[in-house]
Amino acid sequence: MTAVLLSAALVFLAVLGTPLFAIISAAAMLGFYLADIDLIVVIIELYRIVDTPLLLALPFFTFAGYLLAESQTSHRLVRVTQAILGWLPGGLAIIAYFTCAFFTAFTGASGVTIVAIGALLLPALQQAGYQEKFSLGLVTTSGSLGLLLAPSLPLILYGIIVQQMNLDVSVTITDLFIAGIMPALLMILLLSIWSLWYNRHNPTPLHAFNWQKILAALNEAKWEIPLPFVVLGGIYSGFFAVSEAAAVTVLYLLIVEVFIYREIKLTEVPRIMREAMVMVGGILLILGVSLAFTNYLIDADVPTRLFDLIQSLINNKYIFLILLNIILLLLGAILDIFSALVIMVPLILPVALQYDIHPVHLGIIFLANMQIGYFTPPVGMNLFIASYRFKKPITELYRASFPFMLVLMLALIIITYWPTLSLGLIS
Repeated sequence: MTAVLLSAALVFLAVLGTPLFAIISAAAMLGFYLADIDLIVVIIELYRIVDTPLLLALPFFTFAGYLLAESQTSHRLVRVTQAILGWLPGGLAIIAYFTCAFFTAFTGASGVTIVAIGALLLPALQQAGYQEKFSLGLVTTSGSLGLLLAPSLPLILYGIIVQQMNLDVSVTITDLFIAGIMPALLMILLLSIWSLWYNRHNPTPLHAFNWQKILAALNEAKWEIPLPFVVLGGIYSGFFAVSEAAAVTVLYLLIVEVFIYREIKLTEVPRIMREAMVMVGGILLILGVSLAFTNYLIDADVPTRLFDLIQSLINNKYIFLILLNIILLLLGAILDIFSALVIMVPLILPVALQYDIHPVHLGIIFLANMQIGYFTPPVGMNLFIASYRFKKPITELYRASFPFMLVLMLALIIITYWPTLSLGLIS
């Protein structure tokens, strides 16, 4: 009876257009009330989130991403990768993959990548002789490539959620950062191979290999190129904690973008900070009430009953992974990645552990699915952003993105059924 009431309440609130955090908090409070548990537990859960030291990384990395989006970093990234790879036949496609992956990893927002870098790459691709359909599909799908690369906000958020669940298996943010490297490179590699084959007859290379052009581009971006090496090197070597690395990133970018490049005025920094913190506040609020709701689900033994139900239908780990991928792809198409993480991870993770799936591997599978879900018809977010940005019908973007989706689905299958790809560097 309780479950029926909770479900009805959720559906009713959603139909009314209630914000997600309000729906989740209402469901949590109703569940605790019906279970005769003091509602103070919801407030305690919110405080527990605020008291998490690792949580400092979220606002810092978010602010860093907003600073990058406001500057001309995207232009310099394109010029650097174009100078280095432009001599390859089809090299501009590979340039797009690496540039978008780097930018998305730091901004954490796929839509920002399409707007900031897609606007540069789409005309360049078409001028270089690439078909319009191919160019549109590439830009639309590349916008989410960096979600598996540090310091991606979804990776950090997944780590925070898992750590709050007090599992027997240790999961650190550094482990997740390392685990995402090979799967992300696999995706870029498969996309690059397919793009080179598809464009094997056309277009010709952008230019001949030229050291002077490369050195000039590197010199132009000399202040931003060291950033990932300093930050990630500091994390992996143990010199920085993740939250300290986030603070260093913000300080470094403020100095570079405000005082060296002078592309962001000092008077604009408060506005950028405010916009970044509004986003962080929304994530933290949803995260806090979701963990309170998760506590209710655990008290009500929902994960165990869910596992028993699934196991009665599926007793094979690999079939479970197929079902998991299908569900996550659908979720990625209808939910933003932060909502999907805070709602679904507490439900899915206990079940996955029963099938002997490592939490780090599950996180990579989860985010790989969300990455593809961004451009999964009919309602993938990237499709609508690209449609609005490039003034193209949404159905045209469906067709343009489909071949890229097939390539990434192949990568997803490899990531799912070859856990060593994710876990090999951390074991």
